[in-house]
Amino acid sequence: MKKINYKDAGVDIEKKAKFVGDIYEDAKTTFGPQVIENPNGFGGLFALNCKTPSFTRDYKDPVLVSGTDGVGTKLKIAFMMDKHDTIGIDLVAMCVNDILVLGAEILFFLDYLASSSIMPDKSREIIKGITNGCRQSECALLGGETPELPGFYKKNEYDLAGFAVGVVERKKLINGKNIKPGDVVIGLQSSGLHSNGYSLVREVLLKEAKLSLKQNIDGLKTTLGEELLKPTKIYVGAIHNILNKHKSKNILKGIAHITGGGLVENIPRILPKNCSVNLNKGSWPVPEIFNIVKKHGNISAKEMYRVFNMGLGMTLIVAKSNAGSVMKELKLYGEEGIVVGEVVAGDGTTRII
Repeated sequence: MKKINYKDAGVDIEKKAKFVGDIYEDAKTTFGPQVIENPNGFGGLFALNCKTPSFTRDYKDPVLVSGTDGVGTKLKIAFMMDKHDTIGIDLVAMCVNDILVLGAEILFFLDYLASSSIMPDKSREIIKGITNGCRQSECALLGGETPELPGFYKKNEYDLAGFAVGVVERKKLINGKNIKPGDVVIGLQSSGLHSNGYSLVREVLLKEAKLSLKQNIDGLKTTLGEELLKPTKIYVGAIHNILNKHKSKNILKGIAHITGGGLVENIPRILPKNCSVNLNKGSWPVPEIFNIVKKHGNISAKEMYRVFNMGLGMTLIVAKSNAGSVMKELKLYGEEGIVVGEVVAGDGTTRII
């Protein structure tokens, strides 16, 4: 009888061990004094009471905030382009932006990278993207998992999942409860599609319109493939800058991360039941990629706003009297804020007018 070992079954323990050792050096670039190094341990260690310049808040009643997400079928574009150095930024962004909306300081991030077998070069590129995203988010890449699942994934393909943990003072939670009619909505521009709606995008542009990812299309400054792989913008630095400048009061009444469900479904998640939001169509620039998708798919405007961010990756709701100072602070940080709508009496919905 033939002797069979784990490597014969598709799992190379030695190759994986070398890979994990290599990427640990990348992960260390995200460590601050709060991280207690434990490279061969079964879990990551993070000291909450470590007083450092990068962790200066004096928490009296801290609340941990957690979130998890993936990148969706945007991964298919990365496979087709064989480009993997930015998809990790998307992974971090989708998780940290979600918990940022509660006013959280991002503490650490964990990743899950699964494939049929270890792909050292591709996987290093992916992890470099993740560490890049963590540095942008001012958090530590505290740990991860890289399972080999032969027969489960196609060769040279993989899946990603991410997990972020943050902390916020209970009385500083941004939960939307103080939103009222007369408040204004400030939109923060997206870098493009971010990481939502790619099943529709691929159906329209690649299957129906039969466009090539290498193709140059009027209105785009890059090839189609490069446009579709633009990483999701991370808003941590800009939002933290505002929160740190206004420690004595909650100047941001509500924040919505515009992901799956688009503008019409995500903003209502933070509204009181007696409030609605009117967004003024044309008050912000819509990247050309959205017009290209709409045109080639003959997609209704209603569907576009329900699926995509349409150029706004994050929305902030503030008192009208605070809008000017918030936008000024955003601009000083390099982020362009635009008043795109207002809060009105209503039933918890968002209307594009």
